[in-house]
Amino acid sequence: MTPGSEDTTIAIVGGGECAAGAAVRLRDRGFAGRVVLIGAETDEPYERPPVSKSALKPGADTVTTTVLSQAAAAGRAIDMRLGDPVTTIDRSNQTLSLASGQSVGYDRLLLATGARARTLAVPGAELASTLRTIADARRLASALRDGASVVVIGAGFIGLEVAAAARGRGCLVTVVEVGDRALARAVPETLADLLVKRHIAEHVDFRFGVQVGAIERANGALVVHLAQGSDTIIADVVIAGVGALPNIDLAETSDLVVDNGVAVDGHLATSDPAIFAAGDCCSAPHPLFGGARVRLESWRAARDQALIAAANLVGGDEIYDTVPSFWSDQYELTLQIAGLPSFATHEVVREHRDGTALHFGLDAAGRLVSVAAVAPPEAVAVFKSLRFAERLIAGRARPDPTELADSTIAVRSLSLG
Repeated sequence: MTPGSEDTTIAIVGGGECAAGAAVRLRDRGFAGRVVLIGAETDEPYERPPVSKSALKPGADTVTTTVLSQAAAAGRAIDMRLGDPVTTIDRSNQTLSLASGQSVGYDRLLLATGARARTLAVPGAELASTLRTIADARRLASALRDGASVVVIGAGFIGLEVAAAARGRGCLVTVVEVGDRALARAVPETLADLLVKRHIAEHVDFRFGVQVGAIERANGALVVHLAQGSDTIIADVVIAGVGALPNIDLAETSDLVVDNGVAVDGHLATSDPAIFAAGDCCSAPHPLFGGARVRLESWRAARDQALIAAANLVGGDEIYDTVPSFWSDQYELTLQIAGLPSFATHEVVREHRDGTALHFGLDAAGRLVSVAAVAPPEAVAVFKSLRFAERLIAGRARPDPTELADSTIAVRSLSLG
């Protein structure tokens, strides 16, 4: 397939930023065929990070930035159908069936179905709110009123961001986490502890090593029963922030290979050469981490994979090898991570005079695989150094640990080693 193939159709299943980005990129690359984007949500594709960040802050308007309006889609000759999810994929006939009863044929297909909030597996789980869409944020924002008692289950990114937003709205917050610390594996322990201390300074009550046994409604309130002992917590609002699950139903029912998401190769192609996948729904081998298969739930991965998928849908030969990147805003602090700390076997810390620090993660071979920092947004120097360190990760650098720790040596001057 070439960019000038006017008689071909590329269908994109998904209504998020990844799907929209791929559709726009196809046009930018000169693809002249038919582009059909089919999303389950009725909202136009929007930026998802604000859902758990700015949309919940006190006084915030729970409206996110639209990344592709119907008008903009029409201007690019993108047939965007929202609120009409795909129900089945007929790979033999290369046809999609929609909930409305309509069907759409395709020559190439991109699955950008994203992920959904994981729900609790306990009695009364339906009483806990989840946060994944802007509709979820709108409902939650109205419930987080001053003086409300809030229980957040899970001390991951979503849980801690919601906890910070709830405290900002004057809520009384308890965080219950089954693990022994916050942000396990995703964030170096020292930085996770720093964030927890900031929450504690805001009077957030943490319960680590505690599992929820059940949730029930009684006397107009929610009762969270803890599995350990007979402890209970009375709450007005309960929020489950226990991770996300990739939306793989279509892939499974059409017999595509699934492995912690829709399994794709380095080109983002699935086990069917006519079908690609990108974003939160897929897992891909990452060359920067020994070809390990990883699934990345991040804005940057969705954006970058959209561009790679768009190129390869029209005959390109591009490999996804971008350094993963994540961030989280909690109170006045910003956490930024480049790379994957879970692949590090040891850590080197570079402390700066202003009290900020860079946490470098090295693997067993001494290769830099991650860098992370927590600081106020105005701490420009530490975040600029983090961006330079990201280049070292991309270059598979093996920097001298002594030089990494020395704040008098600029990160940008470090060699690949």
